Amino acid sequence: MKLYDIAHSRAGDKGNTLTLSLIPFDSADYEWISREASVDRVAAHLSNSVHGEIRRYEMPNIHALLFVCEGALQGGVTTSLTADTHGKCMSGVLLDMEIAGDGTG
Repeated sequence: MKLYDIAHSRAGDKGNTLTLSLIPFDSADYEWISREASVDRVAAHLSNSVHGEIRRYEMPNIHALLFVCEGALQGGVTTSLTADTHGKCMSGVLLDMEIAGDGTG
């Protein structure tokens, strides 16, 4: 199963830092997503684009995760030569990550 089957995401940027939210459609899936979307798994999944540290912030009151990805925008909007200088498509890349089954483990 892919994350996009059970969650949505938004991207933001500041300099060479990308932020990616991960929010389940159903708040009951928050614990499952929290187990599956570890920093290590997200870092491995985004390894072609994110070349710095990734930090994860848990926001259980709103059933969301936030990933702060350093070294993700090839210098930032004003210096990057990439087609997606703001990193907006990276939310779609995150949602393409495979996760286990039906949330039972």
